[in-house]
Amino acid sequence: MSSYDPSLLEQWDKQYVWHPFTPMQQYLEEKPLIIMQGEGSYLIDVEGNRYLDGISSLWVTVHGHCHPELNQAIKEQLERIAHSTLLGLANVPSILLARKLVEITPPGLNKVFYSDSGATAVEIALKMAFQYWQQKEGGRYRKKTRFISLVNAYHGDTVGSVSVGGIPLFHSIFKPLLFECLHAPAPYCYRCPLGLEEASCKMACLNQLEGLLEKHCEEIAALIIEPLVQGAAGMITAPNGFLRRVRDLCSKYNVLLIADEVAVGFGRTGRLFACEHEDVTPDLMCLAKGITGGYLPLAATLASDEIYEAFLGAPEECKTFYHGHTYTGNPLACAAALASIELFEKTGLLASLQSKIELLRRGLQNFWDLPHVGDIRQRGMMVGIELVVDKETREPYAMKEQIGHRVIIEARRRGLVIRPLDNVIVLMPVLSMSDAELNRVLEITYESIATVTGR
Repeated sequence: MSSYDPSLLEQWDKQYVWHPFTPMQQYLEEKPLIIMQGEGSYLIDVEGNRYLDGISSLWVTVHGHCHPELNQAIKEQLERIAHSTLLGLANVPSILLARKLVEITPPGLNKVFYSDSGATAVEIALKMAFQYWQQKEGGRYRKKTRFISLVNAYHGDTVGSVSVGGIPLFHSIFKPLLFECLHAPAPYCYRCPLGLEEASCKMACLNQLEGLLEKHCEEIAALIIEPLVQGAAGMITAPNGFLRRVRDLCSKYNVLLIADEVAVGFGRTGRLFACEHEDVTPDLMCLAKGITGGYLPLAATLASDEIYEAFLGAPEECKTFYHGHTYTGNPLACAAALASIELFEKTGLLASLQSKIELLRRGLQNFWDLPHVGDIRQRGMMVGIELVVDKETREPYAMKEQIGHRVIIEARRRGLVIRPLDNVIVLMPVLSMSDAELNRVLEITYESIATVTGR
């Protein structure tokens, strides 16, 4: 790769590659950042420039880039076998990883179904929930075919996961393709949909959720939620106790709870899984992103024994879950995931995060001084900084201003890779970053916001 001229790579990139979630006309007018290497907390481009990875390469990198132990685990597995199907066969890494996932996730999630991305993990959970009720007690619950999600939800880009999504910018154009979903208010406290103040609202949005459950419980198969943080919505953080109350409401109204831990899992909130913060066990849990430490595509949907047992029967009963992917349970990816989980345990990474979370919290206090920072939301190592035209009115910037994009381009000039969600600047640093590197992430982000919006 190093033998190619950077200008030629830029030409080919713009000529042949269609980038995801990227306004391509704007992209074609700018100089692309072409990554060639990774080293610890840094990305290195084809010209040798180094950038701190402030979004963990889209929320996946845990122990750093090019980690020797993760590299070695993949090399050792590669010497054995790169792939064999899981359709009717088994492989060693997928077995060992399934056992480990059952050990470390909330109690009661005893069955693991593999796929390859967060969206497919969600798609599987939705189909499992649907089929479970069709087959439970001889079909007594066959009316339970609908789903509830939160406004502003993001659960992936496949048709089912988009159907339970709630971000109009991403999802509205596909409406004719989707199944109907009920939406409950999200706890977006900075822009409360009920016009209330967080200090006194007593999570009134949950009353509307309970109203939906009470009215439609006989037809609701499951409620799906991103525990604690709605990531793609702009790092919207739920008040303490919100997730616990959602779990209790689902139990009360006989509705399955699907926890989409794709973004928040594997240490991002300061615990291994976000559900741990409020002692919640969902009926189905979706994992991806950080599961392999940022090395290879892998996802898992974990289910309770009760759900699994509804799929047992003689072949002619057709209770089988007819769903699968070519690379389901890929041995290389499972080997990487096992090595990543072992590193969590070996290095004490979770314990070390607590001081880093506090470092971020203290450093972010300075951002309130910037005249166009309207809100700062943090949960663990997940941060959203919402930029506004006016602090008093909370008026958002118009899309044509491209304020978030301008900030991240400025940050890139200073040696930091981050990515916005509209007017929200997202920080999701590599979990193993040093304190000095985290401080530099904060410094560059502050300087970039100040430069673009004015002090």
